[in-house]
Amino acid sequence: MENAAGDFTEKLNEWGKAKTPFFFLVDYQFQKPQAWQLDELDPNEILFNLNGFSNDVALLRDELPEHIQFDKHPLSFEAYHAKFDCVLRHLNAGNSFLVNLSVPTPIDTNLTLEQIFRHSEAPYRVLFKNRFVCFSPELFVRIQGNRIASFPMKGTIDASIPNAEQVILSDDKEAAEHATIVDLIRNDLSMVAEKVWVERYRYIDRIQTSDKTLLQVSSEIAGILPATFDGQYGDLLKKLLPAGSITGAPKPRTLEIIQEAEEYNRGYYTGIMGYFDGTNFESAVMIRFIEQQEDRLVFKSGGGITARSNASSEYQEIVDKVYLPFSYAPHAVL
Repeated sequence: MENAAGDFTEKLNEWGKAKTPFFFLVDYQFQKPQAWQLDELDPNEILFNLNGFSNDVALLRDELPEHIQFDKHPLSFEAYHAKFDCVLRHLNAGNSFLVNLSVPTPIDTNLTLEQIFRHSEAPYRVLFKNRFVCFSPELFVRIQGNRIASFPMKGTIDASIPNAEQVILSDDKEAAEHATIVDLIRNDLSMVAEKVWVERYRYIDRIQTSDKTLLQVSSEIAGILPATFDGQYGDLLKKLLPAGSITGAPKPRTLEIIQEAEEYNRGYYTGIMGYFDGTNFESAVMIRFIEQQEDRLVFKSGGGITARSNASSEYQEIVDKVYLPFSYAPHAVL
């Protein structure tokens, strides 16, 4: 596994310095990172559309079925509560301030992974054919010139709740959780940038799902890369990953707590996907993720837990995050 990470890092450093365009995927544990030069990437194996930068040349999208089936089978609240309690014990013991707890949810749908990829209304999408599809709203790191910026998302609420924006922005638990992640990302960027600042703090993104609109709270943290950077994207990712927004703080101990509480393999879920076009570098966190596992599909979702968290609310959040981002689904059965 170390060789895979080392080879990946060297490739990205070499291609970045030579200004060779590439696309990459990094799994959560940085054990199976993969990278391809753009002219070598087979669209029959991988399709991506990252904020408009895409290898998908299809002019027409497959028609959706007249009736869309999307049934989710979340683990019981009791099973979730046991994982939640494990995290809470560590939080109360002072081992972490914030832990991102995720769970797998089996789903049934009459859609293919390719149909989900093509019809999902999300800025960052990837289809690793016959393996997984991801439709993420969360930008991780964007590099333009010598400026680097990260955009953590932390905090979700149903937009139909009265005064939803005011409710989530004034929630003390959500504010503390977001502040922790912003501080963590600021510290992470300080490992690769000479100057770091918070450009925007706690702004609202609207996320459309098949049956509701969600509000997500984001921030923008920026920095200036040193003159010696020279396209060393492999080294940069190695220092920054895994992403703070899907782990917690402090990161090293929190990673151990996540492994103890979750008891499953995240795989590429909460990893990173991204590209370099020869000038600009952009990457996204692989959340909103459906994976083919033997004869069933599994949707992986999660949320941040603090000492102030309520188990029922957190459980509802991980269920709400199991959705298809289709703004218009006629005759949908959901």
